[in-house]
Amino acid sequence: MEMKKRISLELRNRSPAEVRELVVDSCRSADGEVEGVTEEFSALEVLSMVNVGLGSLAKLPALPKLRKLEVSDNSISGGLDALAEKCPNLSYLNLSGNHIKELSSLQPLVEDDDALAQGEKRKRDADDEGDDDDDE
Repeated sequence: MEMKKRISLELRNRSPAEVRELVVDSCRSADGEVEGVTEEFSALEVLSMVNVGLGSLAKLPALPKLRKLEVSDNSISGGLDALAEKCPNLSYLNLSGNHIKELSSLQPLVEDDDALAQGEKRKRDADDEGDDDDDE
C-alpha cells in the first residue's frame, strides 16, 4: 500500500491537526521520501515509518510537537541536519537498520542535543534560584 493512501486510512475521519500518533509501517514510499505527512499534523507526537523504503528525511515537514520518530529498516544514509530544527521536541529517534556509514552523519543531532541539555540545565538552575527567594 502507498504511504499517502495509508495515511488517509489512518486519519479515520479526523483532521490531521487532531492526530497525535501516526503509524504507517511497512507501506511504500513511491520515491524514497516522506509522503502525505504535512505541517497540518501540528499535534503529532509519535510518527512511525518503519520499513517504508525511505532514503531521506529531507521532505519531513516541521512537526514541533513530535517527540518520537521511528524510521528503522529504511535506506536512510544521512541528511539528518534539519531534523532538530524541524522537530525541536524530538527525544527519541530510532534509525536502526538504515545505511548510516559515518558516525559524523549523526553529529548535528548530538550538537543540538548538547545545546538543549545546557539550556535545560540553565532553566533548572534559574528555577532553583527562584525557589530560594521564596524561602526568605
